[in-house]
Amino acid sequence: MARKRAARPSSAAADAAIDRLCRFFVEVPSWGFANTGTRFGKFLQDAAAVDLEDKFADAGVTHRYTGITPTVAVHVLWDFPNGFDRGLCRLAAKHGVKIGAINPNLFQDPCYKFGSITNRDPSVRRRAIDHILDSIEIGRQTGSRHLSLWLADGANYPGQADIRQRKAWAAAALKKAHEAMPGNMTLLLEYKPFEPATYFMDFFDWGASYIFAKAAGPRAKVLVDTGHHLPGCNVEQIVAWLIDEGMLGGFHFNDRKYADDDLMVASIDPYQAFRIFNEIAAWEHQAGKDLPIAYMIDQSHNIEPKVQAMIQTVCRVQELFAKALCVNREALAAAQAKEDVIGSEDILHKAFTMDVTPILKAVRKKLGVPDEPLEAFRASGYEARVAVQRRAKRRATGEGGGASYA
Repeated sequence: MARKRAARPSSAAADAAIDRLCRFFVEVPSWGFANTGTRFGKFLQDAAAVDLEDKFADAGVTHRYTGITPTVAVHVLWDFPNGFDRGLCRLAAKHGVKIGAINPNLFQDPCYKFGSITNRDPSVRRRAIDHILDSIEIGRQTGSRHLSLWLADGANYPGQADIRQRKAWAAAALKKAHEAMPGNMTLLLEYKPFEPATYFMDFFDWGASYIFAKAAGPRAKVLVDTGHHLPGCNVEQIVAWLIDEGMLGGFHFNDRKYADDDLMVASIDPYQAFRIFNEIAAWEHQAGKDLPIAYMIDQSHNIEPKVQAMIQTVCRVQELFAKALCVNREALAAAQAKEDVIGSEDILHKAFTMDVTPILKAVRKKLGVPDEPLEAFRASGYEARVAVQRRAKRRATGEGGGASYA
C-alpha cells in the first residue's frame, strides 16, 4: 500500500498538473494529413487530404477530439502552390483552427542542388532569401508567431565546398530574415547531422543552430527535432542546456529507430520523450511559470490512417508531459543532494510508469473533449465519410500519386 501511495501524485500535485495541461497546446503539421511517401513512392489512402481545405478539416477534427491542437503548421510550396491569400485564414477558421508556423521550402527546387542560402551562385542565394522573405510576409498576414526553417544545405564530399564561406553566407541570410520579421515572430532554426548531404550539413547540430541564431538576432531560437540526432545522443541534455541558455524555441516531435524515421511519438522510445519533458517540467517547477516554447508534431504518416495517427500522437505527448509533471521534485532534490543514485533514478522511473489516466480525464473534461479521444474518433465514422468525398474530388481534379512529398 505504501508503495502504491508513493507512486501516485498528491492531490495538490495532481491539481497543478491538470492546470498546466489545460495550458498545453501542440501544433499539427498540414503535411501529416496528406498522402505522403518514402523514397520509393506514396501509399495512397482514400481518406487522406486532397487539398489545404481537407488538411484544415482534418486538423479541426483532431482539435475537436483532443482540445489541444488549435494551430496548423503550413509548408509554403506544398500548401500554397498558387500563392497565398488571406481567405485561407478564414478557411482555417471555418474548421476551428488557425494557421501556425510558416515553413519555407528551400530543398525541393532543382536550383538548390548545391545549397540554398549557402549556394556558391549569388542568384540562387538571392532566390532563397526572397523565398524566406515571402514566407515572412505570409506569416505577417496570418498572424503567425513562428518561422520554422530547416535547410538541406550541405556537401557530399571533402573538398567540394568552402565550409567557412558557407557559414558566412548562411549567417548573412539569416540576419536579413531576422530584420524582416515582425516583432511578434520568432525564427526557429532546425538542425540535422546528415541527409540529404552526407559529408557535412551546414546546420548539423544544436551548436551550429545556436551560433546561427545568435548571429541572426534576439528573436532567433533553436528548434529540436527529436529524430535529428545521431544514435545514442542525449537529447534531453541538449534540451536542458538550451533551456538554461534561453535558446530553446520549440520542438518537432516524432520518434526514430535508425535515423530520421519520422515515426509516431513514443512508438520506439517513450522514455526518451518523457526525459525531455522532465527537463521542461523541472525548469517550470523551479521558475514557477511556463516555458514559452512551441510544441509541434513532425511525422510522416505513410501507412497509418492520417487523423488516427495524429490523435494518437497528440494524446501520447499529452500523457508523457503529464507523467513528467508528476515527478516528485522535492524527493528528487533530496535524493540528488545525498548522491542517492538508485533513489534518484527510481523517482523518475516511478513517474514514468505512473497511471495518469485520472489526470488526463480531468483535463479532457475541462476541455470538453472525450475521455478517450482516439476511441471516440474511430467510432465516429469520419474517415469513411470523407473517403467517399475525397475519392470524388480526386476524380474531378485528376489528382494522382504525385511526385511531391505532401
